[in-house]
Amino acid sequence: MADIFREIDEDIARDRAEKLWKRFQMPIIALAILIVIAAGGWRTYDHYRTKAAEEAGARFEAAAQLAREGNSKEAEEALGEIAKSGPPGYALLAKFRAAGEMSVRDPQGAAKIFDVIAEDNSVDAPLRDMAKIRAAILLVDEVDVGELQRRLEPMAQAGQTFRHSARELLGLAALKRNDLEAAGKWLDMIVTDANAPAEIRRRAEALLGLVAGGKK
Repeated sequence: MADIFREIDEDIARDRAEKLWKRFQMPIIALAILIVIAAGGWRTYDHYRTKAAEEAGARFEAAAQLAREGNSKEAEEALGEIAKSGPPGYALLAKFRAAGEMSVRDPQGAAKIFDVIAEDNSVDAPLRDMAKIRAAILLVDEVDVGELQRRLEPMAQAGQTFRHSARELLGLAALKRNDLEAAGKWLDMIVTDANAPAEIRRRAEALLGLVAGGKK
């Protein structure tokens, strides 16, 4: 008797399954096809993305080699092409390197490239701050004190990643214009900051000696 009931249950389940399949077979088949297409599409995309990164890496290394050989102009052009058409990571790296190459012959032009990076919200904040510092280094002798303070003072505040470099630049700029009080203020902030890098601290201590001598 139990076998009969089990067979009846199996027949009912099979009948329900057949009805469900007839009702939903097209959506199920379509979903399966989409999954296959999506998987194939992702594999294709990943392949081309990897290939593009490898090609960009080779192009970047070739441009870096041109720079090492002293062919700055050719290196700038090659890096500029990577910055325009390379994958995002290599494009950003190429912009930094191209600005570095340009800084030797055209500091203000290089600073403009760094400024563009600094204003690009798609770039991570620490890299934008690095670009701001690089631009300020190039402009420290080119712009007035107000412009330099506008650029650097927000970055010189406690908690900012590049505060030590910003304070050093502000101290140097103040020392050059013989504003010993301002120079001492910024340099002392480096010396008294326990997290200041050793090299920057040493330079700040040496410059504070100039400040003290000037005051005497």
